[in-house]
Amino acid sequence: MTVEVKVIGVVGGGQMGSGIALLAASHGMDVWLHDTDPNALTRSQKYVSSFVQTLVSKGQLSQDAGTDALVRLRCTSNLEDLHSADVIIEAIVESEDVKRKLFSELDKIAKVSTILASNTSSISITRLASATNRPQQVIGMHFMNPPPIMRLVEIIRGADTSDATFSTIKSLAERFGKTVICSRDYPGFIVNRILMPMINEAFYTLYTGVASKEDIDTGMKLGTKHPMGPLELADFIGLDVCLSILKILHSGLGDGRYAPCPLLVQYVDAGRLGKKRGIGVYNYDKAPKETSMSARL
Repeated sequence: MTVEVKVIGVVGGGQMGSGIALLAASHGMDVWLHDTDPNALTRSQKYVSSFVQTLVSKGQLSQDAGTDALVRLRCTSNLEDLHSADVIIEAIVESEDVKRKLFSELDKIAKVSTILASNTSSISITRLASATNRPQQVIGMHFMNPPPIMRLVEIIRGADTSDATFSTIKSLAERFGKTVICSRDYPGFIVNRILMPMINEAFYTLYTGVASKEDIDTGMKLGTKHPMGPLELADFIGLDVCLSILKILHSGLGDGRYAPCPLLVQYVDAGRLGKKRGIGVYNYDKAPKETSMSARL
């Protein structure tokens, strides 16, 4: 049995959370977007407003629909404001401990009927659900970045996820205009189980001096028709996120082929996290500053 969803709560005012919130609001739902950092909420409001105008200018959203979406989306730093939500989607840092703490808090705040969904790209839904008293109403709902544009949603059932919860979330994703794929609750699920080893191998190819970063990315874009090269994509995702997922794959599957490349680890240790920091494999600053590390590449 599918539950009617009218109000959505989103936790996490980053790019993913903001995109999910905009997606829900643009499909006629009332949305509460939560973040503990007021500055994050300010950035989120600017991001959403800018994204709406981009969609309108490209004819992908009417001006009226865009205006309506902005009205429907409300930001809050008070988690209890999400009490009225029929579904709450978590889109915070990719840390199991932090997510489990949040799910425990949401379990106390949310209505008895509320479904708790995680946008995690790799963490066990079953373990997240165990932090609540409603494991049958916990599910993985993994959006691709950016959520308003990318057509895929990966749904992951935990050990106790009910058929009703699955049906509701699948219908919700389809209402958003997404294509749904379903994964069992294994590390990395489907997309990252395949994608992250490719990104890791691209780092090893760079690390061992086989080719330059530009040639690696060009080879994969033109040779396999990927829209972005693996190193460019890693920068877009965030090198810290890639490293976190690889560690989960390596630990959860016990297979050495998932061991993170030392160069990836070094970049993260150096704070080179990708586009969000202005530097990763590539330098995104307007006035590039050559570093000793990038000079060697």
